[in-house]
Amino acid sequence: MGVIVPTVVTSDGIRLRVLLVAAGAVAILGLVDDMRPLSPHSRLAVEGLAAVAVVGAGGHVKVFGNWVDYVLPVLWIVVITNSFNLLDNMDGAAAGVACVTSASLALPAMMVGQRGVSVLLVALACGCAGFLPHNWTPARIFMGDAGSLFIGFVISASALFVFARSDGDASVAGPLMVTFVATVDTCVVLVSRRRAGRPLMLGGTDHVSHRLRRLGLSTGQVALALSGTAAVTCLAVVPILWGWVPAPVPLAVGIGLGGVFVWLLLKVPVYPKHEEQLRTT
Repeated sequence: MGVIVPTVVTSDGIRLRVLLVAAGAVAILGLVDDMRPLSPHSRLAVEGLAAVAVVGAGGHVKVFGNWVDYVLPVLWIVVITNSFNLLDNMDGAAAGVACVTSASLALPAMMVGQRGVSVLLVALACGCAGFLPHNWTPARIFMGDAGSLFIGFVISASALFVFARSDGDASVAGPLMVTFVATVDTCVVLVSRRRAGRPLMLGGTDHVSHRLRRLGLSTGQVALALSGTAAVTCLAVVPILWGWVPAPVPLAVGIGLGGVFVWLLLKVPVYPKHEEQLRTT
């Protein structure tokens, strides 16, 4: 409510109201899932419908010039929503990344005239900032699915609204750079579990945060490293909007760096030794 109320009071745009209603539905979905775990199909169905509403309200890209420009954003919102849910695996990690991401994205939103979206993102950043001291290691409260799914949905949908009027390359580069940390974490988890023959939807200590801990970082240092990376990649979209850098350049750099990070992080052992031995024989 601390995020939704200020946004409703300061904005009357139909596009933003659709986003808020959809995000509220996703938050309720997460709350229900916290109290009584739902099936993956039920979760994906609600998230998909919420994403369809956002895309229908104008949150689509301009790349192919056909129906794909509407389908891909729906899939992307669902993926990023769950990516932030996966990122909530260590004290301060998801809250820190969400705080700097929403705060950093608020500037591009204001630059393109999305005042309501900017207010929403600032409110989300303030909410995460207020939550973070209590979630910092050792955490006294936790985000849960209600919080992480809501945050992931708001950030992904807001990114699409911010870059909806940009050309094809910018409308892809912007959202990808904004969600760089969550995307890399999801890729690392899916690839490593696939290679190890482990269930993709099963929780585990194989996320980027856990791998950084294996490399010697403390829990607080991991949260700071992830948050700092998110701040850099989010602010990298500002030169794109100002026209200082052609969109394909940061897009190529982001994809390249993301691939390198995934490759390096996959080398950090996180599974029992006997599983690693079976995988390599």
